[in-house]
Amino acid sequence: MKLHDLRPAEGAHKKRKRVGRGTGSGKGKTSGRGQKGQNARNGGGVRANFEGGQLPLTKRLPKLRGFNNRFKVYYVPVNLDQLDRLFGAQEEVSQASLASVGLLGNAADPVVVLARGEVTKPLTVKVQRISATAKQKIEAAGGSVEVLGYEVNKRLPRS
Repeated sequence: MKLHDLRPAEGAHKKRKRVGRGTGSGKGKTSGRGQKGQNARNGGGVRANFEGGQLPLTKRLPKLRGFNNRFKVYYVPVNLDQLDRLFGAQEEVSQASLASVGLLGNAADPVVVLARGEVTKPLTVKVQRISATAKQKIEAAGGSVEVLGYEVNKRLPRS
Protein backbone atom coordinates (compact mmCIF):
# COMPACT_ATOMS: atom_id res chain seq x y z
CA MET A 1 0.00 0.00 0.00
CA LYS A 2 1.23 3.44 -0.90
CA LEU A 3 0.15 6.93 0.15
CA HIS A 4 -1.85 7.45 -3.03
CA ASP A 5 -3.85 4.29 -2.25
CA LEU A 6 -5.15 5.59 1.07
CA ARG A 7 -8.89 6.27 1.11
CA PRO A 8 -11.22 7.27 3.95
CA ALA A 9 -13.57 4.60 5.30
CA GLU A 10 -16.89 4.12 3.47
CA GLY A 11 -19.39 6.75 4.66
CA ALA A 12 -16.77 8.75 6.60
CA HIS A 13 -17.00 11.75 4.25
CA LYS A 14 -20.35 13.16 3.19
CA LYS A 15 -20.57 15.38 0.11
CA ARG A 16 -21.63 18.89 0.98
CA LYS A 17 -25.05 20.04 -0.20
CA ARG A 18 -24.65 22.43 -3.16
CA VAL A 19 -27.86 24.42 -3.38
CA GLY A 20 -29.04 26.85 -6.04
CA ARG A 21 -27.24 25.13 -8.93
CA GLY A 22 -30.16 24.63 -11.31
CA THR A 23 -33.41 22.70 -11.27
CA GLY A 24 -31.75 19.50 -12.42
CA SER A 25 -29.67 19.28 -9.23
CA GLY A 26 -32.76 18.72 -7.05
CA LYS A 27 -31.78 21.72 -4.91
CA GLY A 28 -32.31 24.53 -7.42
CA LYS A 29 -34.73 27.47 -7.50
CA THR A 30 -35.76 27.78 -3.79
CA SER A 31 -32.76 25.72 -2.65
CA GLY A 32 -34.74 23.43 -0.33
CA ARG A 33 -36.28 26.32 1.65
CA GLY A 34 -39.81 25.98 0.28
CA GLN A 35 -41.87 29.01 -0.80
CA LYS A 36 -41.89 32.44 0.90
CA GLY A 37 -41.84 32.97 4.66
CA GLN A 38 -39.48 33.75 7.50
CA ASN A 39 -37.34 30.66 6.99
CA ALA A 40 -37.05 31.25 3.24
CA ARG A 41 -35.47 34.67 3.70
CA ASN A 42 -31.80 35.48 3.90
CA GLY A 43 -30.90 35.73 7.59
CA GLY A 44 -34.38 34.45 8.46
CA GLY A 45 -35.40 31.95 11.10
CA VAL A 46 -36.18 32.27 14.78
CA ARG A 47 -33.84 32.39 17.75
CA ALA A 48 -33.14 29.27 19.78
CA ASN A 49 -35.60 29.87 22.64
CA PHE A 50 -38.46 31.26 20.51
CA GLU A 51 -41.80 29.55 21.22
CA GLY A 52 -44.07 31.12 18.61
CA GLY A 53 -44.77 34.25 20.64
CA GLN A 54 -45.66 32.32 23.81
CA LEU A 55 -43.66 33.53 26.81
CA PRO A 56 -40.47 31.42 26.63
CA LEU A 57 -39.58 28.97 29.37
CA THR A 58 -36.46 30.99 30.20
CA LYS A 59 -38.66 33.99 31.07
CA ARG A 60 -41.28 31.96 32.93
CA LEU A 61 -38.78 30.63 35.47
CA PRO A 62 -38.02 32.74 38.56
CA LYS A 63 -34.80 34.69 38.62
CA LEU A 64 -32.07 33.49 40.95
CA ARG A 65 -32.52 35.21 44.28
CA GLY A 66 -30.47 35.72 47.41
CA PHE A 67 -26.80 35.02 48.04
CA ASN A 68 -24.55 32.75 50.09
CA ASN A 69 -22.79 34.40 53.01
CA ARG A 70 -19.12 33.37 52.81
CA PHE A 71 -18.63 33.92 56.52
CA LYS A 72 -21.60 31.97 57.91
CA VAL A 73 -20.59 29.40 60.50
CA TYR A 74 -22.25 26.01 60.03
CA TYR A 75 -22.63 24.21 63.34
CA VAL A 76 -23.06 20.45 63.59
CA PRO A 77 -26.06 19.79 65.87
CA VAL A 78 -25.61 17.20 68.64
CA ASN A 79 -28.43 16.31 71.05
CA LEU A 80 -28.29 15.32 74.71
CA ASP A 81 -29.75 11.84 74.07
CA GLN A 82 -26.80 11.14 71.74
CA LEU A 83 -24.29 12.31 74.36
CA ASP A 84 -25.97 10.20 77.06
CA ARG A 85 -25.88 7.12 74.83
CA LEU A 86 -22.27 7.48 73.60
CA PHE A 87 -20.38 8.86 76.61
CA GLY A 88 -19.83 7.49 80.11
CA ALA A 89 -19.91 9.36 83.43
CA GLN A 90 -17.23 12.02 83.97
CA GLU A 91 -16.14 11.80 80.30
CA GLU A 92 -15.18 14.92 78.38
CA VAL A 93 -17.28 15.83 75.35
CA SER A 94 -15.23 17.85 72.84
CA GLN A 95 -14.84 18.11 69.07
CA ALA A 96 -12.17 15.41 69.08
CA SER A 97 -14.20 12.99 71.23
CA LEU A 98 -17.34 13.59 69.13
CA ALA A 99 -15.35 12.87 65.96
CA SER A 100 -13.93 9.66 67.49
CA VAL A 101 -17.43 8.31 68.26
CA GLY A 102 -18.62 9.22 64.74
CA LEU A 103 -20.89 12.22 65.41
CA LEU A 104 -18.60 14.64 63.56
CA GLY A 105 -17.31 14.05 60.05
CA ASN A 106 -14.51 16.55 60.56
CA ALA A 107 -12.98 17.21 64.00
CA ALA A 108 -12.61 20.91 63.09
CA ASP A 109 -16.36 21.46 62.64
CA PRO A 110 -17.93 23.70 65.30
CA VAL A 111 -20.59 22.00 67.46
CA VAL A 112 -23.88 23.12 68.94
CA VAL A 113 -25.46 21.02 71.71
CA LEU A 114 -29.25 20.97 71.66
CA ALA A 115 -31.63 19.88 74.42
CA ARG A 116 -33.45 16.90 72.88
CA GLY A 117 -33.45 14.00 75.35
CA GLU A 118 -32.14 13.74 78.90
CA VAL A 119 -28.71 13.36 80.53
CA THR A 120 -28.43 10.81 83.33
CA LYS A 121 -24.70 11.11 84.09
CA PRO A 122 -22.29 13.99 84.75
CA LEU A 123 -20.43 15.06 81.60
CA THR A 124 -17.79 17.71 80.96
CA VAL A 125 -18.93 19.45 77.77
CA LYS A 126 -16.55 21.74 75.84
CA VAL A 127 -18.23 23.01 72.66
CA GLN A 128 -18.64 26.19 70.61
CA ARG A 129 -22.36 26.69 71.31
CA ILE A 130 -24.99 25.21 73.60
CA SER A 131 -28.66 25.96 74.09
CA ALA A 132 -29.74 27.31 77.48
CA THR A 133 -32.00 24.31 78.16
CA ALA A 134 -29.23 21.84 77.31
CA LYS A 135 -26.85 23.68 79.66
CA GLN A 136 -29.42 23.50 82.48
CA LYS A 137 -29.96 19.76 81.95
CA ILE A 138 -26.21 18.97 81.93
CA GLU A 139 -25.58 21.03 85.09
CA ALA A 140 -28.63 19.45 86.78
CA ALA A 141 -27.08 16.02 86.14
CA GLY A 142 -23.86 17.15 87.87
CA GLY A 143 -21.87 17.98 84.75
CA SER A 144 -20.10 21.13 83.63
CA VAL A 145 -20.24 23.23 80.46
CA GLU A 146 -17.48 25.29 78.85
CA VAL A 147 -18.25 27.39 75.77
CA LEU A 148 -15.22 27.66 73.49
CA GLY A 149 -14.49 30.27 70.85
CA TYR A 150 -14.44 29.17 67.23
CA GLU A 151 -12.59 29.92 64.02
CA VAL A 152 -14.59 30.75 60.92
CA ASN A 153 -15.71 27.50 59.29
CA LYS A 154 -14.21 27.54 55.79
CA ARG A 155 -16.51 24.84 54.42
CA LEU A 156 -18.75 25.64 51.46
CA PRO A 157 -22.33 26.54 52.31
CA ARG A 158 -24.89 23.77 52.24
CA SER A 159 -27.38 24.18 49.45
